[in-house]
Amino acid sequence: MPARQTSATPPLRNPLIAAACLFLVAGLAFTAIVFLAPAPEAGTAARTALDMPEEDAAPVEVAQVPAASPVIFAEGEADETLSLPGVRETQDVLGGEVEPPPGSNAARALALQRASNVPYDGLFEDGPGGPLPVIGPDGRRPSTAYARAFEAEPGTPVIAVIVGGLGVSESLTEAAIESLPPEITLSFVPYARDLQAWMNRARAAGHEVMIELPMEPFDYPNNDPGPHTLLADASEAENMRRLHWLLSRASGYFGVTNYLGARLSGSEAALARIYSEADRRGLALFHDGAGRPGGAPGAAARAGVPLALADRVIDADPSTRAIDARLLELEALAIQNGQSLGSGFAYPVTVGALQSWAEGLERRGYQLAPASHVASIRAGRAGHDT
Repeated sequence: MPARQTSATPPLRNPLIAAACLFLVAGLAFTAIVFLAPAPEAGTAARTALDMPEEDAAPVEVAQVPAASPVIFAEGEADETLSLPGVRETQDVLGGEVEPPPGSNAARALALQRASNVPYDGLFEDGPGGPLPVIGPDGRRPSTAYARAFEAEPGTPVIAVIVGGLGVSESLTEAAIESLPPEITLSFVPYARDLQAWMNRARAAGHEVMIELPMEPFDYPNNDPGPHTLLADASEAENMRRLHWLLSRASGYFGVTNYLGARLSGSEAALARIYSEADRRGLALFHDGAGRPGGAPGAAARAGVPLALADRVIDADPSTRAIDARLLELEALAIQNGQSLGSGFAYPVTVGALQSWAEGLERRGYQLAPASHVASIRAGRAGHDT
């Protein structure tokens, strides 16, 4: 039986079948490229991730957008003032000032910026510790330039209160600035750390501010008010040197008052020279009303300058009942004279009593006024320029 003969041809040797297979593979590859390629918006990110050079991408036409207008700042203002943490901008793109809502962070920042703009041009000269106040070439005085603006209601008795001893205790100073009505005048110790910052903050809260002059008490130096204390027996040159150092510790205050000073008040000649120099520099003069009567007013009369003497020390007895009694006396004096002036220290009990008392003052028919207003009334009655 003859052998069986096989004549089958090996697969894919047929040219048509090979071409068909190649075409099928090419189609599958094209389909994979289409579906797996990244979307056009992700192209830039994909190139960055793969560190591909930008020029490998096909050029893309981008619409031309006009450049934004530059921000124009007020003259002399740095752009960092507009980027305070948590504070929105207070300038618009035209440089005009935008008033932020009262009580907001921006409002407080703007108030502080304005309050920090001291000393004013023309109202200072160089001093041993900083700028010394002077009367401006146009006759403008620091006593009016830095005083709180106030408009009295006709026929309404006004009462002013000065709270002193500020700047030494951070907690007491902060409580007085933030808690007391802005019409209450605040007085600062010249040795306070960051004195200018405290004064700026007080002025930003609406208070007018004063600086205290340490004056010699009877038991000096056992009771020492501090360096540069003004002394009864010091030479005029020495007291002027000390006074100028004290006055150059900060700017923005409208007047000065005493800290202690019973012995110096007994030396009218020495105190008169101090008052005369402070008045020559355009400052309002106050005395807290403590100590022997007659000494400070006598020195002011001798110097021919106005002096506002407090009618009551409201917390000589630092108890709520005693302070309330003194405040009632100020009300009675305001009815009698049209105005009255009290002084006190930033004790927590004093601050608390003043808060409660001031809340109902208008309903009782009185107006709370800054100390500068009462000083102006008294100077006008005495025939002094203010």
